[in-house]
Amino acid sequence: MSADRFFGRGLPDVDVSGLKGRLIVIEGSDGSGRSTQIRLLSDWLERIGYPTLTVGLRRSTLVGEELERAKRGNIMSSITHCLFYATDFADQLENRIIPALRSGFIVLADRYIYTLMAREIVRGSDPEWIRGVYGIALVPDAVFYIQVPPKVLAERTLRKNLVLDYWESGMDIRRSGDMYECFINYQTRLQHTFNSMQGAYGFQIINGNRLQRTITNELQARIGEILHALPPPAAAAPATAVENEEKTE
Repeated sequence: MSADRFFGRGLPDVDVSGLKGRLIVIEGSDGSGRSTQIRLLSDWLERIGYPTLTVGLRRSTLVGEELERAKRGNIMSSITHCLFYATDFADQLENRIIPALRSGFIVLADRYIYTLMAREIVRGSDPEWIRGVYGIALVPDAVFYIQVPPKVLAERTLRKNLVLDYWESGMDIRRSGDMYECFINYQTRLQHTFNSMQGAYGFQIINGNRLQRTITNELQARIGEILHALPPPAAAAPATAVENEEKTE
């Protein structure tokens, strides 16, 4: 874990000394193969002896269900959208991520604050304000952004779901026009925002337009370098100490 534990002031009255685990983030849009890679990495880590917890967006027991219902209504303003997700993130950070790291778990984040920040910046929110909102976040040990061309994302999404998602298409910004064109435009702007954030946040870009196994091998190799600094797996906490949810974004 980084010596500078938080991006900003952090969570008030939360002790993050002695965190023994590692926080690894996999970013990427829907259709990038992100959740599949998370599942494969979790299986791999457990198989070689590391207790693993998977977290992601909209999984908070505090507001997860409410956020899901609000998204179905397609009526949230940008600020409401942002604060809902920030609350969801803060609850998971305090009650799942930090306890797991304290117990020596490898925490795999199926998206983190980078997606949340990029979405709001594209929607016109002030970048400085957004950075302040997510100053509570722990600095991860590694961040991998799986980047796939927007047209390929659209093809994969349509092949899997037959329809494009309202929010992933940025329809709350335009609210009219062809959804496919909106999707391409919105995802292109998201990628540009991620690219502009890379220098500040130091995440690694992974070419997601390759075979699944090739991407998995690359991620395993890079994560393996991080694991070398940890005690042997036998010294880690039992895998049953924290529930590992398989729900995906």
